[in-house]
Amino acid sequence: MGLSKTEEFTKTQNEIANLAKALGHPARIAILQFLAEKKVCVCGDIVDELPLSQSTVSQHLKELKKVGLIKGDIEGPSVCYCLDNKALAKAKKILGDLLHEAHESCC
Repeated sequence: MGLSKTEEFTKTQNEIANLAKALGHPARIAILQFLAEKKVCVCGDIVDELPLSQSTVSQHLKELKKVGLIKGDIEGPSVCYCLDNKALAKAKKILGDLLHEAHESCC
């Protein structure tokens, strides 16, 4: 990340940017919606829900896991995924704070 100089920005600014990047693809939004709807850890069913290959879904899951929005546990030959509610609450707060600030300073 040397070229983007992320160290020049606050921790919160970097967190928001990482969240925005992770949420920046409709497949990732679909994965989050699917996991929220199921309300339980899901093993393998995610690929059946999306018009994408297993490897592509795995990449999207990796990105969501990297920012902490989902958790994954290895159970036998598969990985089971679920939402990380603590991380989602934090994301909601920092994004809400950002949008609230923007609304208050509007012309």
